Amino acid sequence: MFAVLKTGGKQYKVSSGDMLRVEKLAADAGEKVQFNEILMLGGDKPVVGAPLVDGAAVQAEVVDQIKGDKVIHFVKRRRKHGSQRTKGHRQQLTLLRVTDILEKGGDKSGVKAAMGAGSVSAAAVSAKPAKKAEPKKAEAKAAPKKAEAKAEPKKEAPKKAAKADKGADDLKQLSGVGPALEKKLLEAGVTTFAQIAAWTEADVAAMDEKLSFKGRIEREGWIEQAKELAKG
Repeated sequence: MFAVLKTGGKQYKVSSGDMLRVEKLAADAGEKVQFNEILMLGGDKPVVGAPLVDGAAVQAEVVDQIKGDKVIHFVKRRRKHGSQRTKGHRQQLTLLRVTDILEKGGDKSGVKAAMGAGSVSAAAVSAKPAKKAEPKKAEAKAAPKKAEAKAEPKKEAPKKAAKADKGADDLKQLSGVGPALEKKLLEAGVTTFAQIAAWTEADVAAMDEKLSFKGRIEREGWIEQAKELAKG
């Protein structure tokens, strides 16, 4: 019997006992995880999901957190004639051993669901603001005059944004950054090359989630470019 599961934006055909490498999961070595997005079950009576098979699951044991093979690619920087370099990258992966394929009852097994490392950090951030309900009730009791007073500061907002733009660097000098992507960076509070040059691996992972371009920062070499541009 085999199953086709989905994780990290990819599909894998697995059987019990298979060793599998997937996009990094938020789990430690020796921990047991369960994949609930099952697209198909194969065997004597194949079942195809629409799009998922109800109640089906694949359980696996985390063997280790590893890195993929080194991939060398060539980087050519826009607006920098003759500035070219090669760069290596190793994708973070999780090595798994498939232990069981469940045709039914996956939603009641009690095994921890397999989640990507990036999705866990995003969920933790979104779970924090929960105490903002009370101030809203207090604001609702305010007189109409206060509501009119609050409407006036909106005219000052563009001025504050303009001041921030004056001290900001031209982020479009980075490889692959156009007007739309520059706008997203500014909205995220990134305005200078010095900020990008100081990014850690955690900062890169968080920014990948915000920009919805996973791996682009490393592929384009933004940090190395920002260090050079900040000097000049």
